[in-house]
Amino acid sequence: MNDIVVDARGHRCPVPSLRLGKAMETALPSSRLVLLATDPMARIDVPFLMQELGGQVVSIEEVDGVLTLTVETRAAPTG
Repeated sequence: MNDIVVDARGHRCPVPSLRLGKAMETALPSSRLVLLATDPMARIDVPFLMQELGGQVVSIEEVDGVLTLTVETRAAPTG
């Protein structure tokens, strides 16, 4: 399965989180999404968003001022 990439580079808070949340609405259960952001607030906002939406932050990396935040959506219920 390919990661869903959400490119929010150049946008300020709250746009990166809003775009990630919108992408999560249509993502399948257990999908992996990668947010690219240049706003340092994304490092704080995305973990809060995952708490609200039931997702999980897998990793946060920064290279040359670009944050790469990898998250996973909630798994499908079993049973």
